Formats: sequence, C-alpha cells, structure tokens
Amino acid sequence: MKWQDRRLLDLFSIDHPIVQAPMAGFTSAAMTVAVSEAGGLGSIAGAMATPESLRSELQIVSQGTGRAVSVNFFCHTQPAEDAGREARWRQRLAPYYRELGLPADAGAGGPTRAPFNAPLCDVVLEFKPKVASFHFGLPDAGLMRRLKAEKIVVISSATTAEEARWLEGHGCDAVIAQGMEAGGHRGMFLVDDIARQAGTMALVPQVVDAVRIPVIAAGGIGDGRGIAAALALGAAGVQMGTAFLLTPESKISALHRTALGQANDNSTTLTNLFTGRPARAIVNRYLKEVGPISTDAPAFPLAAGAAQPLRAAAEAKGSSDFMPLWSGQAPSLAREMPAGELVAKLVEETAGALRRAGA
Repeated sequence: MKWQDRRLLDLFSIDHPIVQAPMAGFTSAAMTVAVSEAGGLGSIAGAMATPESLRSELQIVSQGTGRAVSVNFFCHTQPAEDAGREARWRQRLAPYYRELGLPADAGAGGPTRAPFNAPLCDVVLEFKPKVASFHFGLPDAGLMRRLKAEKIVVISSATTAEEARWLEGHGCDAVIAQGMEAGGHRGMFLVDDIARQAGTMALVPQVVDAVRIPVIAAGGIGDGRGIAAALALGAAGVQMGTAFLLTPESKISALHRTALGQANDNSTTLTNLFTGRPARAIVNRYLKEVGPISTDAPAFPLAAGAAQPLRAAAEAKGSSDFMPLWSGQAPSLAREMPAGELVAKLVEETAGALRRAGA
C-alpha cells in the first residue's frame, strides 16, 4: 500500500505507520521482531527491565531483525514511602490475604518499576535502537541529550493537548495521543483528573492542531477501520496494543486470554488498584469489591507490592480474580493470528477502508 502521509515512515524507517504498543510483561522479543519484519514498528517493553534483562532482550531482537525497533520506558518520579498509607492499604486487603492464606506482610519490599535512568540509558546507547519511547513525560535533560546525540528518535505519550505541547517543547520527535479508550496505564503527567480525559476521536485532532510534530493515535484502535479513522483525524499513524494480545507471540497468561476472548465494549474500566496509577483493565472481582479507584492505594508504583501476592496466589488456583487484565475498550476486535500476519491484515483493511471513504 502507498501511504499518503510518509512522516512516520521516514522518521522511523518503517513501511507502515503501525506501532505495536510496548505493554510491559505481555510483549515478547518474538512479537517485536515479527511486527518490525512485517514493516511496522515493533516495541520492546523496558518499563520493568533491569539493565541486564534489557540487554538480553535487545540482543535477542537484534539477532531477529535489522529493521527499526522502539524501546519503551516509564519516566515517573519515585515516591517517598508512606507507612501510614501502606498500613491502611494492607488493612483494606487483609480479608483477601486471609482468604488466600497469605502472610500479612507478603510482597513488602518487593521489586517495583524503576524510571528511566543512566544505567538503562547506557544499554540503549549500546544497541542504538531507532526509537526510544516514554510514558509519564520524558527523562531528565541530561539523558535526553545523550539519546539525541546518538540520533535516537524520541517519542512519548500525551493525554491532553497541553501535554503534547510540553513534549514537543522538550524535544520529542513525535507524540502519541493516548485517548481514554486505551488499555494499560494512562500516560498523564501534567494532569491527574481521569474524569476529564478525552477519548481518541476528540483528542487526536486537537493534538494535531496543537503541535507541529507527527501525531500517533492510540486508544480503541483495533482494525483497519480504526486506522483509517485516525488518519482522517490528522494522525500520521497509530499505536495498537490490545489488538496484539491474542497473537501467539503475546506472553499473556491463559487466564488473561480467556478473559479477553469473553470481553466486549462494556468490560473495562480505569483502576489504580494494581500499581497506584489509573490504568484500563477488564473488570474482575478485585476491581468490583475494592475499587475500581481507591484513595487508599499507595502512590505509583508502590501499590503493586501488596497487589502482587494476591494475583500470584489466585492465579495459582486458576483464578483471574486479582489479575491486572489490561485491555483497551475494543477487546472483541483482537484476533488470534501471528503478529506479522496481523500487521499485513491491518494494512489490507486500512486500504479497503480508505477506498470506501474515497480517500
């Protein structure tokens, strides 16, 4: 297919303006390779990586493809420990701990998500991927200068036009306009009221009007119709996550696959129970009984400490009651086919949708 808007194609050195969302914990090197080999931009999730695990992942991907790839990181500020809030949170979850036979302090002091830092940057510069992608803003100016000096393309997520302008002003080469429909964590960093977040159809054209850099639409885009709609709104391309979760390259559990297969447009909500930040997931028992939003949940990412043991214990019993079943609002559009074939199918569908629209 001949794409009329080549801004992302030229910026990323790709054939199709389709970015596979990173989705920490769910993507795999095989998925990244397949998407990039099919002409899209495959993404590596570095949000929960150590320098050692990131190096290993990049080695595997670089052996699998010479095409452009993206590596994604979080840029949050690590919060101070709040013993009182942690105690209230654990008290709230205590009945579930007892039900699942867990000690009251399970998960305390466990690993959490670290923001992008110098050791991770060292690994990125060792491999020099085409794109470095960020969530919750951007890394500090020193790290940005290091990336830019090696001509690594930098992109990040915006949930408002104001955030998009901030990202452009701080050196972003393209911006991901993340609509309310998107699965996983909201990328908000200048605002904190989720009730005022815009959907993709409303957000994308306003971000397009607010910045000069290319805009990547994200949120609720599950097939070629959604891609064509995003392009009509002025986006130069799309980022898709949930659409890839049912591919064989996805690392989601069997329980998560089952939940996605049964989900529809009315199945997800925003919750802060798993990590402390709002994120979209399929509703389960945990969200119904404790949230979906709780003011007791510790600040991101500290809430994950107490939530993780519940997830592990329930999953061991074959239950998804306490699992973070991340999903956008279009789970029924996800398809069980190899990631590379899915990219080709999306390109074909988009061409058909554009033809029908007379574009």
